[in-house]
Amino acid sequence: MLRHKFLVTAALAAAILTQAPAFAADDPVVAKVGSLEIRQSELDIAVQNLDPQLAQLPDEQKKVAALSGAIDVKLLAAGAVKEGVKDTDDFKKRMAYIGDRELHNAYFRKHVIDATSDAEVKARYDKEIASLPKQEEVHARHILVKTEDEAKAIITALDKGGDFAALAKEKSQDSNKDEGGDLGWFGHGQMVPEFEEAAFGLQKGAYTKTPVKSQFGFHVIKLEDKRDTPPPAFEQVQDQVKQLVMRDKYVALITKAKAEQKIDIVDPALKKGYDDVSKMQDGGDAPVPAQQ
Repeated sequence: MLRHKFLVTAALAAAILTQAPAFAADDPVVAKVGSLEIRQSELDIAVQNLDPQLAQLPDEQKKVAALSGAIDVKLLAAGAVKEGVKDTDDFKKRMAYIGDRELHNAYFRKHVIDATSDAEVKARYDKEIASLPKQEEVHARHILVKTEDEAKAIITALDKGGDFAALAKEKSQDSNKDEGGDLGWFGHGQMVPEFEEAAFGLQKGAYTKTPVKSQFGFHVIKLEDKRDTPPPAFEQVQDQVKQLVMRDKYVALITKAKAEQKIDIVDPALKKGYDDVSKMQDGGDAPVPAQQ
């Protein structure tokens, strides 16, 4: 249930600890498996690499699950060493790949995750918001009835000074009648076309002088207010904006690295697929890669 990369990081950590007794004083032993030790640093790595389902557990339960997994790793790793598994070509190839992957992750953390500041994210949010086209929305009320004559009678009552909210509570057959027919704020595309056209065509404080027919019946609509649709608050979209900033940083890193190295893919089908992915990445459509 631990990700495979724990194998190499645990091995590297063990090697470092045996060579650095001064550091070990700040990295206490949390468990022993025969002659092997599991230190706090290894347990921390194990917690970070728990299966996503276990990662949802409370902190203390996560530590227990991670320790259990780390002990299992030590037990079977010791058996593998006795059998000479680490000297096989297959194991060496896997360790070489895992080592490269960990280096990728460390570089990614340093130059993308850790290099992304709150100020950068806020600046990107401001830039994205400034580039958004203006969208109008309206705040309206309505009274829904079954027949056109009923709607006309309501309009007559309004013309004589009737209160719209009171009439909605009395006459409307919509579920929001108790709120005086209040529909709140809505933008284009959120209501049926006939209703939307009538609502957006009104001036603030005005109501429709003729009934508006829709698939639901006949409406009398009053416009309470109009405004430009407010942008989402920074706190609501902060995580998504951060992803945009990190994606751009990652693409810049990859683009620079590609410019410095020659990439030659022999298989034509693989080359085409790789080129297609690269184009998508260069166009900014690729998501931020998860750490491997």
